[in-house]
Amino acid sequence: MDLGIAGRKALVCAASKGLGRACALSLAREGVAVTINARNADVLEATAAEIRALTGADVTAVAGNIATAAGREAALAACPAPDILVNNAGGPPPGDFRDWSRDDWIAALDANMLSAIELIKATLDGMIERGFGRIVNITSVAVKAPIGVLGLSNGARAGLTGFVAGLARDVASHNVTINGLLPGAHDTERLHVTLQAVAAKSGTTLEEARASRASSIPAARFGSAEDFGEACAYLCSRQAGYITGQNLVIDGGAYPGTL
Repeated sequence: MDLGIAGRKALVCAASKGLGRACALSLAREGVAVTINARNADVLEATAAEIRALTGADVTAVAGNIATAAGREAALAACPAPDILVNNAGGPPPGDFRDWSRDDWIAALDANMLSAIELIKATLDGMIERGFGRIVNITSVAVKAPIGVLGLSNGARAGLTGFVAGLARDVASHNVTINGLLPGAHDTERLHVTLQAVAAKSGTTLEEARASRASSIPAARFGSAEDFGEACAYLCSRQAGYITGQNLVIDGGAYPGTL
């Protein structure tokens, strides 16, 4: 399927690896000029070169922490008028809420709520003027089914989801959509860190924690970053213009709810 976005420009955050990289790669395959951001310049440049080699697309790498004003300014200087914005940031560490300070909470909000809102604020009006915009927020299935050890993430990502719910309806008439992609257990470094915490808390090995988690998923496996990237590209497509204000769970059927 031709997604109708060749020649568009995209800003994809936290895209040096994992789900962010997969989204950038899928968009680049559709002919989108992609600006990717991440903190580690060496890894980011290697990813940019890899995506260029695989797709032939125009890929710009901008190193910086997207959770900071300086990081966002650098990304927007390289891609000041994106047609597509993929908000993404590494999640805060797992733990017990009794151990978290106010600074821990502020850091989680900066990374997983406020940075996305700032980028939306900086790019939304341009999308409205051009009559096309696709904003995808990568959050977590924890928005719908909170995960006990990820309280910082649960709170910050739910806050972003609540904010977007109203905004998406306000801009839909301009062919600008805002949606959330809620990953479940995908085989990324983030999953590895989470499972290490689970293993330590339960007194099991990492391998046992992986096997236990995978067996609880109806699909009987962890998700792949590639599948996630393709779902993101579709939400950014011309055909997805009637989908907005939604939160698509990609978790192999693990979420048990009907809504």
